[in-house]
Amino acid sequence: MSGGILLILIVLHLAFPFKPSISYSTVYTSREGSVLGATLNNTDKWRMEVQLEDVSEELITAILFKEDRFFYYHLGVNPLSIIRALSNNILQQKVTSGASTISMQVVRLLTPKPRTLGNKIIEAIHAIQLELSFSKKEILEMYLNLIPYGGNIEGVKAASLLYFDQSPKQLSLSQATILAIIPNRPTSWRIGQDNQAIQEGRDKWLRTFEEAALFPKTSIATAFDEPVNTYRRNIVKKAPHLTRWLGRKFQKTSKVNTTIDASLQFQTQTLTKRYVQKLHHYGIHQAAVLVIDNEHREVLAYVGSADFHNNRFSGQIDGVRALRSPGSTLKPFIYGMAFDQGIYTPQQKVLDVETHFKNYSPKNYDNHFHGSVSIAAALQQSLNIPAVKALDKVGLYPFIQALKKNGFESIGKQEHRLGLSLALGGCGVKLLEVTNLYASLANKGTYMPLRFLLSEQPTTPQTSQAVVSEASAYMLQDILTEVKRPDFPQQFLEKSNLPKIAWKTGTSYGRKDAWSVGFNKRYTIGVWVGNFDGQGVYRLTGAQAAAPLLFELFKAIDSNASRSQAFSYPERLQERDVCAVSGKIPEFFCDKTVVDYYIPQVSPTQKCTHMHYVFTSEDDMHSYCSDCLPYNGYKRTLYPNYSPALIAYYQKENIPFEHTPPHLNSCKAVLSDHPPTITSPLDRRTYITGGEAVQLSLECQTNQEVEYVYWYINDQLLKKVDSQEALFFTPPKGEVKISCSDDKGRNTDIYITVI
Repeated sequence: MSGGILLILIVLHLAFPFKPSISYSTVYTSREGSVLGATLNNTDKWRMEVQLEDVSEELITAILFKEDRFFYYHLGVNPLSIIRALSNNILQQKVTSGASTISMQVVRLLTPKPRTLGNKIIEAIHAIQLELSFSKKEILEMYLNLIPYGGNIEGVKAASLLYFDQSPKQLSLSQATILAIIPNRPTSWRIGQDNQAIQEGRDKWLRTFEEAALFPKTSIATAFDEPVNTYRRNIVKKAPHLTRWLGRKFQKTSKVNTTIDASLQFQTQTLTKRYVQKLHHYGIHQAAVLVIDNEHREVLAYVGSADFHNNRFSGQIDGVRALRSPGSTLKPFIYGMAFDQGIYTPQQKVLDVETHFKNYSPKNYDNHFHGSVSIAAALQQSLNIPAVKALDKVGLYPFIQALKKNGFESIGKQEHRLGLSLALGGCGVKLLEVTNLYASLANKGTYMPLRFLLSEQPTTPQTSQAVVSEASAYMLQDILTEVKRPDFPQQFLEKSNLPKIAWKTGTSYGRKDAWSVGFNKRYTIGVWVGNFDGQGVYRLTGAQAAAPLLFELFKAIDSNASRSQAFSYPERLQERDVCAVSGKIPEFFCDKTVVDYYIPQVSPTQKCTHMHYVFTSEDDMHSYCSDCLPYNGYKRTLYPNYSPALIAYYQKENIPFEHTPPHLNSCKAVLSDHPPTITSPLDRRTYITGGEAVQLSLECQTNQEVEYVYWYINDQLLKKVDSQEALFFTPPKGEVKISCSDDKGRNTDIYITVI
């Protein structure tokens, strides 16, 4: 008979299968498994999936003892329980106990219906189906995930976190007992409001457990002594900006295991919030920080703002992903590409003087120029003219393409309107993009996408994209590791034991964004400081506002661990002596040399020309060209070989320099080299006068032997002036031809339009 009933049940099960569907909250965890945050499920409930092995033995034992002691021995329905319940109810003439097994309760929780005899029978059938489809472990897990705990809290994991701020694995016996009894009265026993009643119910069941010898007496005694003073908490938000971003990608996933290091995240968040609080009186209210593990490109800490809950200063905006002007933070990669293209080496000298790039005339941050500087010094001091020159030589298009290939999605959307100002921050990028680019320098110049989830497979070296060569990455790391730099506040240098890292700052135009990015062998940290509303602040510079936080973070996170971990020296990189004046291969007149890096068969090999021979009279009063060289009475002397631009800089800054004697006045030869360079106005520019008699300045750069120049407007002589003298004139309307001829007969023409 029983076999026939079982056969009928199996047939019904196959014909009308019971397929439970459980909607879970999405829980975001750290790499260690601690909860970073969570979202409601699709029915607006806190129901967080938990596995049996992640629940304390005390809670499982208490629930099984209280709800279904023969759970492992029945097939969804317990006949003995039914007989016992019927007997009790008949004797008491009211419903005093039920016969529901855990399997039947799971069915009721999945498909709630009024408690009628007919629905009880359906529940029993579905419970048997459940037993036929799932193991006892799976059914018990369903129950633990569905138990109601009042309000919109369901399941032991959500209850453990929201009531006790504990994982269900770490519950005490007192807490486990409370979670075992609340489901019987989820609406009348409200944690935080009915704690006295809950404590009385807990103690009653603890005595029952004691009588049944369910737990050791010492554990029960401790549970009796534990006060019930808990309350309902808000869900944790330990990395709120990251979990919100991940939530858009994993809406139907019950658990997202991130790469975040929980303790490091907390430390970074705390330091950032505390640091920004000190900047409030300057009018600076926000910051964002990203911490990356260099080897695996895992994001270990993600701080989108100083305080997510600060609505006054838009704390919910994600500064890690916000588009901001990067200031000078892209300069190292421009120079890195220049190293790889054989344009520069670190000690090679370039000019930081007033320079015009067609319609673009950049200035330095401090509005001063520095003359002849090495590439290393230009990068350390974040000088603008050398960086723009380097980008012009590397090529704007190749640099943009390199950024796009290395994770800068934002650049791809802007490339049609980008120019040489890109070198100085004339674009919008994300802290996330910039920080990962620096992490590539710590990893031999190799780019890999960032990893946010432990389940993501790391990119293999064979498929990763090189930003710069390993040799260039090492040279940049060496340049940027200099700690006591002129772009850092002196008061911070005096008070701090700074960790040894390679680092760079950036300040956007208008002082709206302050950046500082640094790396050592183990970590790369990116810091942005500013205001989300774009308000500029005088103190908002990379050195003053962002770099101190960067060093505080490195001191806290990795103060000593990476100090002994040096970057490996690349095989292709070598060293050589170069002239200290030019940074080029020394000639016989180079009396001082410095050591420079170079890449064989790539780096430039030009010999130094910072000195040259000049034919002069014996009294050094005149110099001669080959056309006016006398038969005797002259000598051959070495003089500095200054460019016209450097001479103009020295003269404008009143810096003394050694002059070549003036060319013989009686010489009529026309020298074709180094004609005057007109620096004002600018060629092919349009000048708007608004109908007023506006004056323009005429200025030029010449060789040092030039004493005076002639200015012509539309081929009509305007005036003869000293070579370094500025001349002002009122231009006519329309296209204007401007000519400048020096006293050697060399001429330069430009054209402007005046409207």
